[in-house]
Amino acid sequence: MEQKFNNNRLDLQILREFCEREGEEIAYRKGDQLEREGDPARWFGFVTEGCFKYVTYGISDDREHITWFSFEGEFAGDYPACLDGRPSQTTIEAMVPSRMLRVSGEQLIDFFRQDAEKMELRSIIAEHLLSQARARYLDFHRATARERYELLLQRCPGIVEHLDLQDIASFLNVTPKTISMIRKDITFGKV
Repeated sequence: MEQKFNNNRLDLQILREFCEREGEEIAYRKGDQLEREGDPARWFGFVTEGCFKYVTYGISDDREHITWFSFEGEFAGDYPACLDGRPSQTTIEAMVPSRMLRVSGEQLIDFFRQDAEKMELRSIIAEHLLSQARARYLDFHRATARERYELLLQRCPGIVEHLDLQDIASFLNVTPKTISMIRKDITFGKV
């Protein structure tokens, strides 16, 4: 099991096995929340079916903004907030009926404390998440809307089958009309 982090690969098989061994299988209906923004973060898990979106709300307009996705075969949770119960920075919501092998932040902390190798894994995960967030931030400055769309398709080739146009637009911080125009340009071969 490898989690994708912007073309870098991190072997998380040991973390997946921990979730399989210690986690509780939880089913989520579309719209059910794993975490709610502002509430203490509690959960982390391995997505076995479906997908989750990470949502935050505008400060002045309370509009929904999608910041990330976790798909089948990936991990979901507000890491590292769940490790110490800090408030979740996003609402994490099932986009379709989904299943997860879920552990608590306390279980995850106990797992990391087992030995030096697992504590090192905790640090490596944090470093990769920081790198991933930084790359995404830089992409907002260095990539056009079309380039950001193409980067998203490279990371998640089947994403357009799972997401509404407005969800992709929100994630890329553009309008749905812009995404429609990009798709039209790609379909008809315009550069």
